[in-house]
Amino acid sequence: MAESEKLRELPAVHEVLDRLAPLLTRFPRALVVAEIRRALDQMRAEIQSGREPGLAAEARVERSLAALEQPSLRRVVNATGVVLHTNLGRAPLGPIAVLPGYSNLEYDLAAGRRGKRDSHTAGLLEALLGAPGIAVNNNAAAIFLALHELASGGEVVVSRGELIEIGDGFRIPDIMAHSGAAIREVGTTNRTELDDYRAAINERTRLLLRVHPSNFRISGFTARPPLRELAALGRERGVPVYEDLGSGCVADLRAFGIEEPLVSDSLKAGAGLVSFSGDKLLGGPQAGILAGRPEIVARLRRNPLFRALRLDKIIYQALENTLRALLLERWECVPALAMIRQTAAAIRARAEALVGRVPGIRAEIVPGSSVIGGGATPEQAIPTWLIAIACSSPVDWERRLRAGSPPVVARIENERLVLDLRTVFREEEAELAAALLALAR
Repeated sequence: MAESEKLRELPAVHEVLDRLAPLLTRFPRALVVAEIRRALDQMRAEIQSGREPGLAAEARVERSLAALEQPSLRRVVNATGVVLHTNLGRAPLGPIAVLPGYSNLEYDLAAGRRGKRDSHTAGLLEALLGAPGIAVNNNAAAIFLALHELASGGEVVVSRGELIEIGDGFRIPDIMAHSGAAIREVGTTNRTELDDYRAAINERTRLLLRVHPSNFRISGFTARPPLRELAALGRERGVPVYEDLGSGCVADLRAFGIEEPLVSDSLKAGAGLVSFSGDKLLGGPQAGILAGRPEIVARLRRNPLFRALRLDKIIYQALENTLRALLLERWECVPALAMIRQTAAAIRARAEALVGRVPGIRAEIVPGSSVIGGGATPEQAIPTWLIAIACSSPVDWERRLRAGSPPVVARIENERLVLDLRTVFREEEAELAAALLALAR
């Protein structure tokens, strides 16, 4: 059949709509008509490219409408062992009962007048860090706000080895350039001395910036002045020191094999301002937190960009819950920290119990490593035990796990499907066992 004949045989919009009349009880008429037109356009393009339309218009419309009813954002079982998995939302959140209806987001109930939305986290941040703090929508925004307010039109002195990329193409120099601040690089990639900073300070210097290399490590012939010395130089020359910590570690994790600077230690060492992420080692929702000297934080809060970068009420609720749990040392309420604190022995016992619930699979419990991920603590791993499954096609099994409900994300190592229960919630183990049983059949 010629192309022109095939095109003429395509049904009219009203004909398809008549056949799909029952759908009008579930979907708006305008939406159904739009999907019909889109389906017919697809079929027309397929014919014009020399292909046979695989599906009838009605089937295409039904499929697209069914997809629109399903939420795109879904809960995922993370069996990779990467605690702060960037692609899976970084820090996992615990249960949050989102407040329905209205809330006192910007209303002072005691005074009966307008309040400030950051009041819900300000007291917790100060109690936790020993300094006042504010929050914006992510750490890149925090850096931008700090540089725009404190250094726009002036210079920021920063070590050449700290001009890093923080992920997905976002680079510190680009953020600095857009903030209106000029970069003054000092030192070399691997060595920067205190005298390098001293020599670079001039009448245009507004900040001494220090960036923690949270997503990489330089080893060997290296040098970097201690923060306490850099802060002393800043006080001597009347220039504040700002440290971007990135990972935002507020709980000491050295007992669990994780070496990461504490936010409170940077403030005690004399940094006038620090910034860090809310969804990394803090264990909360996406946010960028700025804390430091009261007069500096007050300036940031008055900057018009603070309103443009502010948090939503749902994020404030999640952040408040996280900060309160950290302050009260209720680690089990901060899933990321609870996962990091699990012992390898406990994970092995869980793995053995799970394998026992899935007869028919060839699985072995083997030693392995979990990682923090999320651009935090590079080259630092946590001992764990893995479920290593031998199967005919690990690639196919991994794909089928991802296609399940809920999706399960695993990894492949040494031609075996590998699961790390460190990042699997205990209440998800039954779902994981059911998914593996389905594969075993």
